[in-house]
Amino acid sequence: MILCVRFHSGPVEHASGRATSGAEAALPALLGLIEDISPVVQALPPDAALVDVRGAERYFGQDAAGIASVLRVRALAHLGAGCTIGVAATPMLARMAVRQAEPGATFVVADDERAVRRFLEPRPVAALPGIGAATARVLRSYGLDTVGKTAAVPLSTLQRIAGVRMGRELHEKAHGVDRTAVAPNAAARSLAAERAFSRDELDRGAQRRALLSIAGELGVRMRGTDQVCRSLALTVRYADRSTTTRTRALVEPTAHTPALAAAAYALHDALGLQRARVRAVSLRAERLTDVEFAGHQLTFDQRATRARTLEPVIDRLNSRWPGAVGPATLAGPARGAA
Repeated sequence: MILCVRFHSGPVEHASGRATSGAEAALPALLGLIEDISPVVQALPPDAALVDVRGAERYFGQDAAGIASVLRVRALAHLGAGCTIGVAATPMLARMAVRQAEPGATFVVADDERAVRRFLEPRPVAALPGIGAATARVLRSYGLDTVGKTAAVPLSTLQRIAGVRMGRELHEKAHGVDRTAVAPNAAARSLAAERAFSRDELDRGAQRRALLSIAGELGVRMRGTDQVCRSLALTVRYADRSTTTRTRALVEPTAHTPALAAAAYALHDALGLQRARVRAVSLRAERLTDVEFAGHQLTFDQRATRARTLEPVIDRLNSRWPGAVGPATLAGPARGAA
């Protein structure tokens, strides 16, 4: 069985003045705690992990739900971090299960065909991992708004609606088929950062300033390791602890802060949050690759060329004198955001 563990604790203030969620700051220590139970652990930054506990079940003489209870107690006792855990037979189902769990509790999807079907059928089709907003909109236009309705459609019909590859993927996921496995040490494939607000934030400007700050942090981290990302994921956490995640492929692989910020703004605008009370926002740079293997479209825009040339210089200045140079947009106070 697979556990999807989501950590949560209060915000942590850093010397640089920015704040991250306590879970994000403690994630390495929490991963170490999990590895004492099972070595097959895959980090899901900023605050979650997948754990394959099939070997641990035999070692501890407990089922996956029992191991989840042990892990919650250890995390709370050793690190002061609460855990919400989803338990299922596959990574996909475990990730969906953790979203249904009450904070600090465990939600179990039994390894049984009927139990999996009962769990999946009422879920919105967009809840399937890897199914983006555009695909979900197309499916809803055909009346396929739930996983159960999608599962009832023949494979050939889904392929006509969503394309050959996506149609097959939809058909398999709607029937609970997941061909992925927990990939230990897979955190290097992505980078993530989060900003938590000191109070539920309604101001759109404050949310965008937080996104710009995160984009700058991810850009620095990627440039420091000579990496670029091919896609960006935005996660918004609301006052009721629910979350929304959207992913966008970038026009070209990049670690350029303005390009990352523009993609983050586009994702944020597409959510149409309006008066939503936002607790935190996070960005994840996905599909990382070495910069030497990534192409870059040449341009006659001298300002853009100069900005890219200056970025490494600014990074070095800020590494020596933190906060010496930054976007003018961040110069003013971002109410509530850190």
